[in-house]
Amino acid sequence: MSEYALEVEGLVKEYRRRDPPLLRAVDGLSFRVHRGCLFGLLGPNGAGKTTTLKILTTLLRPTAGRAAVLGYDVLHQPLEVRRRIAVVLQETAVDLFLSVRDNLLSYARFHGLDRYEARRRTARVLEQFHLLEVASHKAMDLSGGLRRRVQVAKVFLVDTPVVFLDEFSTGMDPLLKREVMDRLRKEAARGRTVVLTTQILSEAEELCDDILILHRGRSVARGDLNTLKLLSKDVYELSLTFAVLPAGIREELEQLAPVRLAIRNNSVEIALRAEESRVLELARALARRAQLLHLEVRGASLEDIFIELTRSAGGPPPEAPSV
Repeated sequence: MSEYALEVEGLVKEYRRRDPPLLRAVDGLSFRVHRGCLFGLLGPNGAGKTTTLKILTTLLRPTAGRAAVLGYDVLHQPLEVRRRIAVVLQETAVDLFLSVRDNLLSYARFHGLDRYEARRRTARVLEQFHLLEVASHKAMDLSGGLRRRVQVAKVFLVDTPVVFLDEFSTGMDPLLKREVMDRLRKEAARGRTVVLTTQILSEAEELCDDILILHRGRSVARGDLNTLKLLSKDVYELSLTFAVLPAGIREELEQLAPVRLAIRNNSVEIALRAEESRVLELARALARRAQLLHLEVRGASLEDIFIELTRSAGGPPPEAPSV
């Protein structure tokens, strides 16, 4: 059996369109993921994240290249792959005409659990995901957020060695999201491989011990958070809150060509590539403009790294992701 949970070599996925050229969603992608890893697949919209996940979960056939899960080829051994994975994709995969409880029971039975164990685990996740009050409701009568919660709950019913989560926290309230993140860490600690995509970069920053950043179907960076931060050396974040926002400050800061700039009410957050001494000098200059209530200087966040790397990979800057 392979030592890797995932092996991807020269993966290509093209979509034919009426007018040439072809759309190449995944373009020669190669990577490996060790077992028991919390692996993040990040990138702007259209980077190829979901397409890659769909190939790895046997939902799409690759145009070229090879992909394997636990040593099983996704193209030639799809049934063996499916037996070993649990999947949450952006599309809400629940049976709309079944109740919440029956959705969970059916999923457990499909994965080979006997009737007693299926009921025991269903009762557990109904409580863990705060679904007891809607357990008898049909999925079609639930909000989108609750349907998503049911879908994510399925992952914790079964013991498949690999889990794929595509934007898992969509529609979750902050408390439940925190609980799910804690459970994912525990699942990885006991040897389960968790592969996730997210637009909320703080999730990846907290969860992932290995991150791959995609842009236009290609890898632009790979490593843990510290390794990625080295790629954005000399990028600093400056956070300030004023009693009254100085006039013209946005125009002044935009002239510095920042990696990121956000101004909300009386608060300013700017990330820029510069020497530390220059950043501190800028902070002092801004502090002289108006009464300062808060000042913080720190190294690059994953959001800054993400924007910097995808911008340098070519094309327009990506849409600012959520933090």
